Amino acid sequence: MQYSEGDPTNILIITFDQWPAPLMQHQGHETIETPTLDTLAAAGTRFDRAYSECPICIPARRTLMTGQTPRTHGDRTFQPALTMPKDVPTLAGTFSDAGYQTFAVGKLHAYPPRDRIGFDDALIAEEGRPQLGAVDDYDIHLADRGHVGQGYAHAMSNNDYGWRTFHLPEDCHVTNWTTAAMCRTIKRRDPTRPALWYLSYTHPHPPIVPLAAYFERYARRTMPKALRADWADGPQPYALEAVRTFWHQLGPEALADMRRAFYAQCTQIDAQLRLVIGTLREEGVLDNTVILVTGDHGDMLGDFGLYAKRLMYEGSARVPMILTGPKGFSRIAAGEVDHRPVGLADVMPTMLDIAGIPIPESCDGRSMLGDPRETLYCEALEGPKATRMVTDGRYKLIWYPDGNVVQLFDLAGDPHECRDLSADAAVTDTRARLTAVLIENLYGEDLDAVEGGRLVGRGPTPVPAVVNRGLSGQRGIHYPQPPLTDPAIIVGAG
Repeated sequence: MQYSEGDPTNILIITFDQWPAPLMQHQGHETIETPTLDTLAAAGTRFDRAYSECPICIPARRTLMTGQTPRTHGDRTFQPALTMPKDVPTLAGTFSDAGYQTFAVGKLHAYPPRDRIGFDDALIAEEGRPQLGAVDDYDIHLADRGHVGQGYAHAMSNNDYGWRTFHLPEDCHVTNWTTAAMCRTIKRRDPTRPALWYLSYTHPHPPIVPLAAYFERYARRTMPKALRADWADGPQPYALEAVRTFWHQLGPEALADMRRAFYAQCTQIDAQLRLVIGTLREEGVLDNTVILVTGDHGDMLGDFGLYAKRLMYEGSARVPMILTGPKGFSRIAAGEVDHRPVGLADVMPTMLDIAGIPIPESCDGRSMLGDPRETLYCEALEGPKATRMVTDGRYKLIWYPDGNVVQLFDLAGDPHECRDLSADAAVTDTRARLTAVLIENLYGEDLDAVEGGRLVGRGPTPVPAVVNRGLSGQRGIHYPQPPLTDPAIIVGAG
């Protein structure tokens, strides 16, 4: 079926949790296998300067689902008990109000956990959080398969970098369950109405537990070594030092094996996506479906001695952003690479723009098919862990208020951010321009670290010794179900 102007358009939004944008073959990575995503990128437009405005799970997902920046929706720190404001139109709610059927499968990371945030229905997999009181559909699947409470019996942590291959049959892996549930959801659609489908994978976020068949693909391959840089040697700002001291520093061989397992999880997802696309094709709706691929944030994976997210380097803050249009849809070019800075707040306006639905005034983002923005501001955490960033697509300026440390990178000439240019006289004007943009975006406690239009910072604050009694949020056996706990307690973060 060929798309014609005015036809109802189906929308499929695919998100990953903690997949760095550079970790794809079409991004030039020499080791990872991502043939499905590479094909989608070739069939659509890839935005190679897409960032998470707050590269932390909950704030990033609030941005994605509201089209609002962290300043507007109120979370730049990770607040697990923060509910979605009822007076703010959500992505799903806006499509539902326009007559779309709307379904989600996978991780929503909303509170309370079964809040559908505007979707008609949601089948959820919330990373082993029964203590919040939700009925988790993935856990129900495990019980139906005879593995009650065994989802985390592999003994790997949700916030650490140990790994092993998966311990249950393949159809019990959360990636495979999420895929199968979405395929069934597509088949059960109302054929008289267009659909918005949200497919949200919980991996490659730890626990790192790929299927053995995918780990074997990487078992004998040489893994890229961790990035190193002069700026990363010696004393670091609190935000960086806190990360380095929280996570165990893996040696070269252990790091290579961890990356093999992490890459295997990515390739497993890539392969499973073929079933979703195949289902769309066999159901006769692929040619009239927009597919957008993105993620909430990335992972440093040991580069510069750093792990996980919360930071503004490319491995953590830059996210995949691939937009493939319906067949014959002229507004989305095939094989294009767009270098404009875009963010997760732009996803909701873009999808509404494509569907011809008015964009709510509450949205801070803008359609990626419209006029470009000149800069993008990103932020994470508060207090001594605070990190702020602004980029124009080529240059990136990072500011650590604690200690008043500024870094400047030329992403065109130094895509791995190994050379800090903040003291280079040749880019003084660039630093001044981006600093001015950064200051314009600051609010709250950050204003106390600015005087007379200059960044003056605060601190520095000593980094306390790490006591990791909870093993980074280690899960246990979930039968009988763990007791309910205070939802505001943050589990597993460094």
